[in-house]
Amino acid sequence: MSLARSRTRMRLRCAFPAVALVAALVGLTACGSGSPAPRPTAPVVDGQLAQQLKGAVGDAGALVHLQELQKIADRNGGNRASPSPGYLASADYVSGVLRAAGFDVATPDYTLSRRRGGSGGSEGGEGPTTLPNVVTQTRTGDPAHVVVIGAHLDSVKQGPGIVDDGSGVATLLEIATRLGASPAVRNMVRFGFWGSEESGAQGSTGYVTGLSDADRDAIMLYLNVDMVGSPNGGYFVQGGTGDDTSAAGPPGSGTVGDVLADQLGSTGVTPQRITFVGDDETPFVAANIPSAGAENGDRKKKTAEQAQTAGGQAGEVFDPCYHQACDTIQNVNPVVLDHYLHALAGTLAHFATTTDTLP
Repeated sequence: MSLARSRTRMRLRCAFPAVALVAALVGLTACGSGSPAPRPTAPVVDGQLAQQLKGAVGDAGALVHLQELQKIADRNGGNRASPSPGYLASADYVSGVLRAAGFDVATPDYTLSRRRGGSGGSEGGEGPTTLPNVVTQTRTGDPAHVVVIGAHLDSVKQGPGIVDDGSGVATLLEIATRLGASPAVRNMVRFGFWGSEESGAQGSTGYVTGLSDADRDAIMLYLNVDMVGSPNGGYFVQGGTGDDTSAAGPPGSGTVGDVLADQLGSTGVTPQRITFVGDDETPFVAANIPSAGAENGDRKKKTAEQAQTAGGQAGEVFDPCYHQACDTIQNVNPVVLDHYLHALAGTLAHFATTTDTLP
């Protein structure tokens, strides 16, 4: 979760060169290419995939990935910040897991702008740095209707970022490997692992701005996963709440948020609706793509009411290790993580199989 969080949409201060999706997703089906939609390997049965996927995922599988991200940080100065060897090793790990599960994987580049003293200049007089996002998608489903779920792959320099946002990365990997590369879906599913969220959502911004108009139009919705395993976590849902688009998202965001809230409720917890605060959903919102987000809170204190509905300790911060060196594997609350895993799996499966359209 970015240091630049605020209740107003953060300004996208960097310009990124356009990168054609067809070129970036080598070996993957290009959205908006005019090619026939891939067919599911089995008939789509309404509700069946959601039930199956929710039953398949679990915190044990996600914790395996979190342990590997911890090892990567340990080998690379205690963090996975971008740019750094730890970030590149994290991207390699995610790519390897997805390929082993049968996915084709692309690593489209984005341009990282490194600033000095807030002046917009690059550090040490260096020019821009190019870094990879990691993107994959199912071979099945209609490429003209794409459900995108994403999480940021980088940490802050101060720590390994196992909750922020290793928990989101591990959630996506667990869902992707359980879903498989050729599931019975109506709509294509795409997984995005974004770089440089902690310095202004630069990876996700570079990705969205690099898409063609047709490829952006093909995205049905975006679901952001940023911190879903904090020790005193709450159960927050973004999308459809707020007075303007930057806070609530464009039309259709409330519908996506409603489904995520319902799925969280089905796991036995009471979700709370909150506004967007400026994470990787920002470029998707700016592109008028219906968006929702899952997050469990960071440095703010949990209220007595929140503790009553979500459990945990009132008067204590949601994550005492937020953006610190102690955000390690020991900081993860597997109960919070498990609730979100099942809810996000159900939400993704719902939209992957729906015949409904969003505004």
